[in-house]
This record gives sequence, C-alpha cells and structure tokens, in this order.
Amino acid sequence: MPNLWRTWFILLLVSPFLSAQETHEHPAREQLGKVSFLISCAPSVQEPFDRGVALLHSFAYRAAENAFRDVAERDPRCAMAHWGIAVSYFHQLWDPPLAPAAIPIAQKEIQLAQQKGAGTERERQFIHAANLIYQDADTVPYRTRASNYELAMSDLAAKNRGDVEAQVFYALALLANASPAGKTHTKQKQAADLLEPLDRAFPQHPGISHYLIHACDNAEMARRGLPAARAYSQIAPSAPHALHMPSHIFTRLGLWDDSIHANLAAREAAHQQGDTGEELHAMDYLVYAYLQTGRDAEAAQIIQQIPTLDAADFKIAYASTAMPVRYAIERGRWADAASIEAPTGAPPHVVAIAVWARGLGLAHSGRAPEARKELNQLGQLEGLLRASGNDYWATQTGILLREIKAWSAQADRKSEEAVAIMRKAADDEDAIEKLPVTPGPIVPAREQLGDLLLEQNRPGPALKEFETALANAPGRRGALQGKARATELVGQE
Repeated sequence: MPNLWRTWFILLLVSPFLSAQETHEHPAREQLGKVSFLISCAPSVQEPFDRGVALLHSFAYRAAENAFRDVAERDPRCAMAHWGIAVSYFHQLWDPPLAPAAIPIAQKEIQLAQQKGAGTERERQFIHAANLIYQDADTVPYRTRASNYELAMSDLAAKNRGDVEAQVFYALALLANASPAGKTHTKQKQAADLLEPLDRAFPQHPGISHYLIHACDNAEMARRGLPAARAYSQIAPSAPHALHMPSHIFTRLGLWDDSIHANLAAREAAHQQGDTGEELHAMDYLVYAYLQTGRDAEAAQIIQQIPTLDAADFKIAYASTAMPVRYAIERGRWADAASIEAPTGAPPHVVAIAVWARGLGLAHSGRAPEARKELNQLGQLEGLLRASGNDYWATQTGILLREIKAWSAQADRKSEEAVAIMRKAADDEDAIEKLPVTPGPIVPAREQLGDLLLEQNRPGPALKEFETALANAPGRRGALQGKARATELVGQE
C-alpha cells in the first residue's frame, strides 16, 4: 500500500507538467478574423471560401490562392472559387500590383469563372470587375484598367449597400488608386469614411482594420488610424502582415517601441510560414525603429541576418538594400555608405538607393568629384524609370539626385547653391506620399536641409526646417538631435 500511495503522489505531481507539455505541442488555433462572403456554391465550401477571403484581406496571397484552389476542387462548379484565385494575383497596394507572369494565369481563372457562370447577379459583378483588371492587359495601361475596376466596384457597392464585402473591396480599390501626389488624401478619406462605420459594426473583420491603417498611412490622418492599428494584430494574429501592419501607423507617430514589438512578432511569424518577402519587410521597419531609439547594435544584428535572395522581387530587393543604407547614413558612417552596392539584378529604383548612398558618402567625405560620377548613374536611372512609365520612382530618384548635388555643392563651398538645391528636393519630397513598402525616405530631405544649414552655422533657419521635418515625421532621432543642437546655438547668439 505505501508503494501504491507513493505512485499516486508522483502522478499527481507530474500530471500538470505532462498536461502542459501536451497542450504546448498542439498547433495554435488559426486566427484570421471573421469574414462572411456569401456565395451560391455548395454549402460545404462556404467556410473554406470565407477563410480564403480572410487571407486575401491580410495579403496572405499565396495561402489565399491555395484556399480557393481547394474550394474549386471540392466544388468544381463554383465560379467564385476561380474569382478568388484570380484576385489572389492582384496585389493592389504592392509594387508592382500585377506581376507579368501572373497575368495569363489569372486571365485563365477569370475565363473559367465566366464559363461556369455566377449563381447571383452580385457574384457576376465581382467576376466582371476582376476581369477588367486582366482584360487587354497587353494593350491597355494598368492605370486605366485599375480605374475601370474601381468604377465597377463602386457600382457593385452602390447596388449592394448591405453587403460588407462589397463595401470593403470597394474601399481597397479606392486606396489602390489614390495618387501619391495627392496631398489632400481625397480617396483615403473616402475609404476611411466608408470603413469606420463598418468597423463599429464588424470589429473582427480583418480587411476593415487593415485598410483603415492603409487609408491613414500619411501624416495628416495617422492619429485617425491608431485605433485600427491597435486592433488589427489582435484580430488576425495568424497572418504575419496583420502583425506588421500596425507599425505603419506607429512609424508615422514616432511610437518606436510599439513598432519594434509589432515587427519582432511579424518577422517571427513570417519566418515560420516561409514568407520571405514579409519577413524582410518587417526587418526593414524593425531596423528603422531600432535606429530611431539608438539601439544601433540591435539594428546591426538584424542587418547581419539578411539572406541572399532573388533581387528581382522589388519587396525583397528594397528591404535588403535599404537596411544597410539606413544603418550607414543614419549613423553618419560615410565610408561605409560610399561602399554600398545594390543586389545583382535589382530593379532600377532599388539600384538608385544604393547609388544615392555612395554619392552621399563620397560628398560628405569631401570627395565631390567622385560623388558627381554617381550623379550620372542616378540621372540614367531616372530617365530609365521615366521612359518605362514609372513616374513615381522617377520623381523619387530625381530627389535623391538633388540631395547629392546639394552636398557636393556644400563640399565645394557653394553654400547658397547647396541650400537652394536641397530646398527644392525637400519641397518635392513633401509634395508626394511614400508607398506602403517603405517606412519613409532613408533620411527626409527636409531633415537634411536642417543639417546643411547647421553645417553652414545658420541655426535659426535650421531650427525651422527641423521643426517642419518633425511635423512630417515625428520622433526621428536625427531631426530631434538637430533641433536640440540648433536650439542651443540660437540661445548662444
């Protein structure tokens, strides 16, 4: 009997640990938010279809495509399954929104959807709108097709006012067509006005909070987007993008600790799911936030972990190039900046960032003649981008070019010329918005203008520029340090 009691006692002690171990080994329940996109297909595929739409709303495109293909296999007559596959290739807020290789695949899926026939008029409208994105893709410019898609989604939303998905996909179409040059943020406000009442009614819908963050990813509206940023990662924590996306608003508001927390989680989740693009995107935002808090060693550790990958993918190439550039430029390591190279095969607008880093490093090192050689390459890249119709990145490259010109003029003791060139760069940069792939310029031109004026011992004008820079990008370490130095010097005058 004593042995029997001893056995029971041991079991009582270890059973909680065994139970905890067993629980730990169970896979976590998938949490993607709550979506209800009613379709006329077999009832058995409604739930997996909703899951595919939830994945779409968190930009988990590859997983969404797989989910819709599974629906198509389970119900071969489901036209909307093929709509879902086609839309999973339409990355509306990414650069580029359509990969050339994906277009024929998506066109085939739309044709299958049309052949199978929509079960309702609403489904027919969704399929028709998607078809406008892919139809005549080889002859009609993307912007024209995207505008046609937006109009079709506007009509669909107007005819289905009680349909949440119609409204949410229309809001996304508005954001996709918002001009980076439009500082009034007309379409962003239209999307936010549409989404905010829905957010109150459907607080667990992943697309609503996600697209509210994108709508408010600008200096004017960032505060408006903070509630959505706080909510989104809790709604869909199984999606790496949902964990990362709040940091767009945190970056806009200078909430660096929040951004670090978000991107550590996003990076880990993306790595576990094999989503390299999302992992690098989170790493880039993480490096940016670490540098703003003076955690340089942690930023360096992230940079050392950048893998060698396909540089033809813009999202991957941008992040892997921008991180070491940020690290060198933000810390004033001009020799390091002068040695930076873009990954082989990177798109021209990524190459431009590396060329800019070299030019800036050379100009700040007193090697203005060598810096001017980088100007020639930047000019060629700007022309190439303009000729290809990529006006946004051509404009950004032109800004980078003027920044090198300004610092080269300063190195040559041409003070007034340097200020005039940098002021033009700052004005041009302030007139356009960043794209979602970036946390912002490596160093804003307005902040550089303040640095330039400080170098010329003009603290009063420098202080004004730093204050404007901080209004545009709160909490940036360089602007805060520049403002403090300018304030000190003004007080000594």
